[in-house]
Amino acid sequence: MNIKFFHLNTQAKIIFTWLIIGSLIIALISTVAINNIQNKLDKNYVEFAQLMTKAIASQTSDFENISSEEKEKILKDRYSSFISNNEDVSFIEYKDKNNNIIYSSKNHIPVNDDVTVLNISSPVISNNNIQGSVTVGLTAKGIRMVSSTTKKSLFGIFALTWLTCTILLTASFLLMSKELENLYKGVKQIATGQFGYKLETQNSGELTDAFNDMSKILSIYEEQNIEQLTLERNKLEAVLMSIINGVIVCDNFDNVVLANSSALSILDIEEKDLINTKIQNYIDSHGQQCFLPKIEEFKDTPLNIIEQKPIEFNIEAGKRTIKAMISPMFSKQQDYVGYIIVLLDITRETEVNKLKNMFISNVSHELRTPVTVLRTYIDTLCHNGNDFDEDTKKEFLNTIDKEAKRLHTMVNDILDFSRLESGNVCMKKEFSNISDLIEQNINSIKILSDEKNISINFEKNLNLPLVPVNVESMDRVIRNLISNAIKYSLENTNILITEGLSEDSQNFWFSVKDQGIGIAKEHLSKIFDRFYRVENATHTIKGTGLGLHLVKMTVEKYHNGKVTVESKENEGSTFTVFLPLKINEDELI
Repeated sequence: MNIKFFHLNTQAKIIFTWLIIGSLIIALISTVAINNIQNKLDKNYVEFAQLMTKAIASQTSDFENISSEEKEKILKDRYSSFISNNEDVSFIEYKDKNNNIIYSSKNHIPVNDDVTVLNISSPVISNNNIQGSVTVGLTAKGIRMVSSTTKKSLFGIFALTWLTCTILLTASFLLMSKELENLYKGVKQIATGQFGYKLETQNSGELTDAFNDMSKILSIYEEQNIEQLTLERNKLEAVLMSIINGVIVCDNFDNVVLANSSALSILDIEEKDLINTKIQNYIDSHGQQCFLPKIEEFKDTPLNIIEQKPIEFNIEAGKRTIKAMISPMFSKQQDYVGYIIVLLDITRETEVNKLKNMFISNVSHELRTPVTVLRTYIDTLCHNGNDFDEDTKKEFLNTIDKEAKRLHTMVNDILDFSRLESGNVCMKKEFSNISDLIEQNINSIKILSDEKNISINFEKNLNLPLVPVNVESMDRVIRNLISNAIKYSLENTNILITEGLSEDSQNFWFSVKDQGIGIAKEHLSKIFDRFYRVENATHTIKGTGLGLHLVKMTVEKYHNGKVTVESKENEGSTFTVFLPLKINEDELI
């Protein structure tokens, strides 16, 4: 309701009430006062009438020896003009002691008996004897005039007093209304945070002055504290925003009031689309309201249980796996004010766990195969060796040797992975001829390329400098790249190995290019991850998923070099290794 209308309505009610009550009070007081005055006037008038009647009676006390006719004539002459000139006297009657009317002015002067309001009788005494009586009829016209004038005067006085009070009351309310309306405007300004707002001081009262003083004090207080409050809030927001984990703060009505940048990034959502919305409405990558059931579970769980064990659950947001934890939020007075959702991006951990499981499965399978083959062939030779000719025995021994080497390679990969991952490896380097290492590896695994009729062409560059490397680890890098090229190449294809210097002559490089099945674009960014194996037709090819990870770790972590890959499906792959030619002297043997 508008304050002005409210005040006017209230004032109208008060003034209307005053008019009614004031009128009743004035009427009551006027009635009581007039009745009192009227009673006094009536009493005085009766006394006046009695005195006048006695006076008339005394004037006729000497009529004892006069005849009735003479008495009538005397009374007629005496009182005719008196009655005519006196409006208060309506008639005069004289009776003898036998109550016979001797004289009545009614017989001589017409009188309206209706106006006679008072009859007063007085005995006529002569020589201590009652000779008769005189009765005077009074109209009370004079007293009525006095009474009417008195009533009007009193009513006018009371009415004037009432009117004056009404005018004063109305004026007071109007002035008060203006001040209250002005004060209301000021309160509204203060409520909106405009501390220091000053009311108009023209014709103001103590209330306005008190408000202005209060507003001034609030303004001073605001100036002293707003900077500190802002600083504290900024500190809180800065802390939340700097937390690497996602943090979402919701009020008691599930509205998101704050979310740090990590939370927005994890949920892949804009701030304007999340703030002031209900967190239950968030849709995950599966089109589900992933927070809704957990928020309901949170609200159905007693707070003392939630405090000890927050609700944890995983959600999917795009390609990310997110771990969420919901905890209640309390004020300093321990009042429940909402809840906080902490988000942790566990995509990497989830993938690593998945890859570890795959690695264990692959390694178990890979180890089982050569061990089974070795046990079978060795058992056969031990128990039935005399039954085979030399060529068969040689074939068995070649198979045993091949599987033993394969087992040795896998065990070495696992051991190397564990050793390199620990970070406690110190690789001393020496200047070596990389071309010789490449040739040695080509010759050592030629048997593998011959099985698939794959030719390996090495374009050797004789003008290249020696490269500072750890020979053992670099030999493993070269062997892994060439063996992988053979493993994933089709039969009757070629592998091309080239080498050279970078344009700035600061790095030595060599590349291994095959004509194999290639790698899909979506797998290229993960091809060097530990335990990672491409899930396509190549999964039938045996391996632990550690080879390329060891290559990258050896080159980039321990040689400060770089490994790149270029590949297209069904068009082959090219792996290139870059090695710096200059290193610190303390790294050399």
